[in-house]
Amino acid sequence: MDRQHSVRPAPAASSAVRRAAVLGSPVAHSLSPVLHSAAYAALGLEDWTYERYEVDEEGLASFLGATDEQWAGLSLTMPLKRAVIPLLDDVSPTADSVEAVNTVVFRGRTRIGDNTDIPGIVAALRERGIVRVEKAAVLGAGATASSALAALTQICDGLVTAYVRSDERAREMRGWGDRLGLSLRTADWADAAEALTAPLVIATTPAGATDALSEHVPAAPGTLFDVLYDPWPTRLAAEWSDRGGTVVSGLDLLVHQAVLQVELMTGHAPAPLEAMRAAGEAALHARTA
Repeated sequence: MDRQHSVRPAPAASSAVRRAAVLGSPVAHSLSPVLHSAAYAALGLEDWTYERYEVDEEGLASFLGATDEQWAGLSLTMPLKRAVIPLLDDVSPTADSVEAVNTVVFRGRTRIGDNTDIPGIVAALRERGIVRVEKAAVLGAGATASSALAALTQICDGLVTAYVRSDERAREMRGWGDRLGLSLRTADWADAAEALTAPLVIATTPAGATDALSEHVPAAPGTLFDVLYDPWPTRLAAEWSDRGGTVVSGLDLLVHQAVLQVELMTGHAPAPLEAMRAAGEAALHARTA
């Protein structure tokens, strides 16, 4: 497998019917169809469609094998981000750095994997004025946490502390730190309240996992990047905002990584960020209503 080349955007799309989709399990909650469909509408790609498919690891090879020349690309959620790698012809250096693919782009019959989560994290933080920090904390482990570590190599000048629940997770995170060349230490989840004093905190945990930490938000918090978007706000994000801290949401990440996916799949750049954001916000509002 050739891992030496970055994924280039497709040539600008013609009016031919093209397909894209998000795969995962579970996937019913995904806002990706809303975001990508809004982009297609804004770009005038009337013959493009974007759907969602419930696909687990066992069904992934079969799904990929059934794709034809109409397919432009796929978005991948858990548990497919690492399972897809052996099924690809090429993987970008960005995706290879964390062994996690959230985007597959088709070039004819060639399947190319990329990771737009990492630049999406950087872009979402930059949008809020966060370009450099002296240190950072990551809550949780797993594919999203490793992407957060990769993003931090671009913006963090000092130590990153990852708070995890087990020795196994601690070893995994230290391994990613070594691989990425990041100054990283791990700490037990029981001490996670300490993380909240960092100038940048990235929470990569499932819904409810950080609720108890809301009682420990400092009086003058820095920036919280909570990768969740539904339900929103999380208790931690709400308390953080109430105390005057900067909050970056999972929707911010979802929009920025989807912008990059649209550009890679369609060849149209820049993708319509604001139209996609507005569609995502409207969809979330409809859910809560």
